[in-house]
Amino acid sequence: MLRELSAEFRKFGSFVIQGARAELTKDKKGGGELFNSLNYELTESENLYDISFYGVDYATFVDKGVRGNDPSKVSPNAKLKGQQAPRSPYRFGSGSSSGTWDSFQGKIRAWAKQKNIRLRRYKTVDGKRVPTGKFEKGNYDSIAYIISKNIFNRGIAPTMFFTKPFLKGVEIYTPLLQAAFGRDIDELIRLRIALEKQNNKQ
Repeated sequence: MLRELSAEFRKFGSFVIQGARAELTKDKKGGGELFNSLNYELTESENLYDISFYGVDYATFVDKGVRGNDPSKVSPNAKLKGQQAPRSPYRFGSGSSSGTWDSFQGKIRAWAKQKNIRLRRYKTVDGKRVPTGKFEKGNYDSIAYIISKNIFNRGIAPTMFFTKPFLKGVEIYTPLLQAAFGRDIDELIRLRIALEKQNNKQ
């Protein structure tokens, strides 16, 4: 086993995971299911070193975002309008990932209830919408439907929580991995020479 190279790969893996968790914490997503699921695995064999990063299934959607199905259908009362992830490889309604509308809406319902989200009532004053300080009637099913429909149509903006530390890690650790590999080769050569000298004395 190439000890120096193995150690450097593990440092790289830890760097990426710590960076990804720091990005989530900065976005107030620290300590949750996604945060706790992040990890890496290093597979080592005689001729191969393979490092894999993993997390919950939706981690890649949070990182790269999801394109909305039809931004023109977003409610005019929504704070966020327009396509939120125009360059994302994923899109709501594409059928490329598992999941149903009911399960999606159910997760939004649970999130809205946890956050105690309510629908504010507005009135028009001098042509402008202003809050009345009161809330619209409706249960969390109604709230979940409205929020889910808006997210489905406008999409989810990318956070790059994983991509940013990964690319930074590649930049930092590529020369370190190369140097570690060189040290391991030097050590193997030294051991081979020492072994040959020992054999010649016998």
